[in-house]
Amino acid sequence: MEGDFIKINKYLLPLAFLYGLIVRFRNFLFDAGVLKSRSFSIPVISVGNITVGGAGKTPHVEYLIRLLADNYQVAVLSRGYKRKTRGYLLAQPGATSEHIGDEPYQMYSKYGEKIYVAVNADRCKGIEMLQKEKKTSDVDVILLDDAYQHRYVKPGVNILLIDYHRLIVYDKMLPSGCLREPKEGKGRADVVIVTKCPVDLRPMDYRVLTKALGLYPYQKLFFTTIQYEELTPVFPEAATFHMKDLTPQHNVIVLTGIASPKHLLLDLKRFTENISPLSFSDHHVFKEKDVSRLNNLFDSLGEKKVIITTEKDAARLKNTDGMSNDVRKHIYALPISVAFMLDQKEQFDKFICGYVQTNSKNSILAKDTSTEEKNTTKTQQKEQRKITF
Repeated sequence: MEGDFIKINKYLLPLAFLYGLIVRFRNFLFDAGVLKSRSFSIPVISVGNITVGGAGKTPHVEYLIRLLADNYQVAVLSRGYKRKTRGYLLAQPGATSEHIGDEPYQMYSKYGEKIYVAVNADRCKGIEMLQKEKKTSDVDVILLDDAYQHRYVKPGVNILLIDYHRLIVYDKMLPSGCLREPKEGKGRADVVIVTKCPVDLRPMDYRVLTKALGLYPYQKLFFTTIQYEELTPVFPEAATFHMKDLTPQHNVIVLTGIASPKHLLLDLKRFTENISPLSFSDHHVFKEKDVSRLNNLFDSLGEKKVIITTEKDAARLKNTDGMSNDVRKHIYALPISVAFMLDQKEQFDKFICGYVQTNSKNSILAKDTSTEEKNTTKTQQKEQRKITF
């Protein structure tokens, strides 16, 4: 059911109240214009959430990449969380997760031939650099990854993701709950997407969710669910292995360093009950002791065994030493994508593409040219009147 992953630490509610006051005051400063939000001439689409991690930002950004990249030069701008570099950095061949962060590295590995991937904690400066640098000056649209709270940028489309299992209306502020800001912050969104929905939701469930969120009439509401793609080897030593090859007799180690692995664990239990979770905190950097623990756990299992991890974790594991040969031969990443429910895909695609087309450089140039032609015509008409009279 919705909100079933929420856990509230009641003894931390006083701290949550104080944190909420600070965030509300910051938002007030932006709303009052004391702190300035900056708009850009280029189409900017922000994808983010109000809760800490786990809402599915990366697969939704990747959906937008696939939607737009065939017709526009797309750039993804991320903070590059937990990278070992600083300032603005454009992903180049040979970049690793240590250079640009695990999520940007994941997107660069998959789409780097078609898009630009850049990182900068200062999103305004990052947008400026993408437009100013000669190599990326042809960018048509910028996707901001995890920038809902970065209010110094005013995106053209602000997309808020809300995890079905952590519905914000039932959650509390940090550190008692997982809210980064009060739930009223949802009012800044142009688009709200309820993510990770069960595929068997009934019409009544959608109505209950819609009413619970209490959105404004101008906000567009969509629902998506997770789709699992084919397993991919993390290392070249591994043989091909498909999800359909999983049997109840398999022993599966689920290795994750993400905010909320519960959904993945529940879905994998449809294939086998023999699951051994090896879970770490979000963006965890795997150390020697973690690798040793993985090696020992894998050796302790029976003959039919496999390790499944996420694409984000695979980005970090590729640069991690110490894994045994057997582990390297049996570890696979499980890619995920999103699918729109209620036949909403066409509506969402049309809205996004319409925004980008209307605000693209070509459209602006066409408008400017049209305006210039009109002004020229008016001037000519005035000159003709002078001659006539």
